[in-house]
Amino acid sequence: MRVSGMIAMLALSATASCDTAQTRPSAAKPVYEGVDTRLLDGDLVNFHVQMSGARGPDDVESYGECAAAQYALIRGYGFARHVRTNVYDEGGLWRGDAVYTISAALPRGLKTIDAEVTALACAENGIPMV
Repeated sequence: MRVSGMIAMLALSATASCDTAQTRPSAAKPVYEGVDTRLLDGDLVNFHVQMSGARGPDDVESYGECAAAQYALIRGYGFARHVRTNVYDEGGLWRGDAVYTISAALPRGLKTIDAEVTALACAENGIPMV
């Protein structure tokens, strides 16, 4: 009786997981809706990004990082350092407010990016830049 009970529970569990898989929403498809760039002071730059279809804050942060990488390259610099990013979700419209410093040499700090390498990764991942 115990074995048949376990088999019944396994069968029920398998059926439940199949139903859950059929009702799951499809993967998010990000829509990148623009970047607003503001030079704050010399090498300090603010990026406001907006997107829908983000899977979460990491997608918004990546969008800001891609904007920073391209901006650094446009200005003739090779590196950027992340200062901060604030992310807001307003009913499915995601907004990011990111600040980076840009520099010709690798800056001090833990959150530095090589602008050229990052810009290539962004292009490969379909994330638009400035």
